[in-house]
Amino acid sequence: MKRWPVHEADQTPLSPALVSGVLAGIGTSHLAASYLSAMHRVLPVTFCTVFAASASGRIETVSAASTYGNTAERTAERYVAERFDLLDPNMAWLAARKLPKRAQLWMGHHTAEDVADPAFRAACYTDVGIRERASVLLLLPTGQRAAVSFYRSLAQPDFDEGDFARLEAHAQLLADATIAHARSTAARHEAAEPLLASRLLVLSLREREVIGHLLAGKTAKEAARAVGIELTTARTHQYRAFRRLGIKTLKELLRGPHA
Repeated sequence: MKRWPVHEADQTPLSPALVSGVLAGIGTSHLAASYLSAMHRVLPVTFCTVFAASASGRIETVSAASTYGNTAERTAERYVAERFDLLDPNMAWLAARKLPKRAQLWMGHHTAEDVADPAFRAACYTDVGIRERASVLLLLPTGQRAAVSFYRSLAQPDFDEGDFARLEAHAQLLADATIAHARSTAARHEAAEPLLASRLLVLSLREREVIGHLLAGKTAKEAARAVGIELTTARTHQYRAFRRLGIKTLKELLRGPHA
């Protein structure tokens, strides 16, 4: 496992097509897919994930994409549900750092063997055939943090210095796009609050309590503990609330009423 800062330096001009491809995902539900497709021009990888959290620890942005099927998306849903961000070496390291006076940008690299927690390692690496991850890490003075990561499977070659150099050359672009996406999402969420509040009125009191804790970034287990009910009961309230709201997944809930 290693990390190193990205320093400002004169860089060769980036491909206009790659830049436009990265920027195309801002404010949409396919942010990671745009990053993956664009960066494939210079960096063959299997998965891409974008995770961002607020200063309070609430997960604000979760986007995932893969070159085949929806494996990355399913893995990201489990990442959120089981709060693997608390075990993620990148996100935990960023959270523990002293807040900077200006935005800091880092590169990170680790393999599956570097991940200490066996549940996290299995869910996000070994069970889905991923061997290693190279990441762009961002920490803002406000305490917000983000990780844009690209993964290689067991069938692909190891990341080498050339791969790191190419990713580092695009680190600032990816960071700027992720910040822009977070601002866009926050603005859309604020505009949607009144509509969401009116929709929640159709729920029972207990259903609203459970959904409120989920919206605050808690897991179903944490919501059950906060409300003082069994996990199975909380799951039942969650299921009934989702049916009333016309949604099927936690991801849809977190995206808000305009998903």
